[in-house]
Amino acid sequence: MVVDVLAIAAHRDDVEQTCGGTLIAMAAQGYSTAILDLTRGELGTRGTSEERAREAEEAAEILGAVWRQALDIPDGRVENTFENRLKVVRVLRQLRPRVLILPYWQARHPDHSAASLLGYEASFLSGLAKLEVNRTLASPHLPAKPDEAPHRPFKIVYASLYHDVRPSFVVDISEHFETRLRALLAYRSQYSDQDAGSGIFTPHAKIRTRIESMARFYGALAGVEYAEPFVQKEVGLVEDLMKIPVASL
Repeated sequence: MVVDVLAIAAHRDDVEQTCGGTLIAMAAQGYSTAILDLTRGELGTRGTSEERAREAEEAAEILGAVWRQALDIPDGRVENTFENRLKVVRVLRQLRPRVLILPYWQARHPDHSAASLLGYEASFLSGLAKLEVNRTLASPHLPAKPDEAPHRPFKIVYASLYHDVRPSFVVDISEHFETRLRALLAYRSQYSDQDAGSGIFTPHAKIRTRIESMARFYGALAGVEYAEPFVQKEVGLVEDLMKIPVASL
């Protein structure tokens, strides 16, 4: 399977929070999208990894993703090790995305910032022709198979919704806001009111208000109703000044 856009995140529901609307918008335009969750969320305050797996599958269907899987990296221990990079490389070579969405590299949760660097360095390694991933990761229980051909994403962008940084650009999700909210709320184990985590989780009745206010803020920056923000490290290129969107005055 080859996809156009791959989003990588540390935990199940991270993608829904930060770039779910963008994935829906891309799918609506006919692009194929995929999601790689690095952990299974076994240390989460709410729910079990089994519950979150079922919820992630439901959410992926709502988002229109054609592929979603979780790696076996321990929750709370997302580390930029060579072995973990190889696990991500194997997925990159299998799916061969043109665009890769990663978490912003500064984050409150250490797993999120680690996932950002891990995804970037794995993308570089993925293009090395002499790197034999399956042979390196092989074990008596998992014999080596031929490697997929080397591949690097053309574009890496960082979902920056939860960090106070000026975005490089925003994606208009105005037509897809309700679907994005529905995908997030598919995680009933996380967003239903309960005693566990009641002091740190947003009450269910206020979730929509919070999500909507953030989407409206980023939408207002570009003159649309709702948007999601992204950062890119490289300079953008414009070929036609007459086609630059967003008015200056």
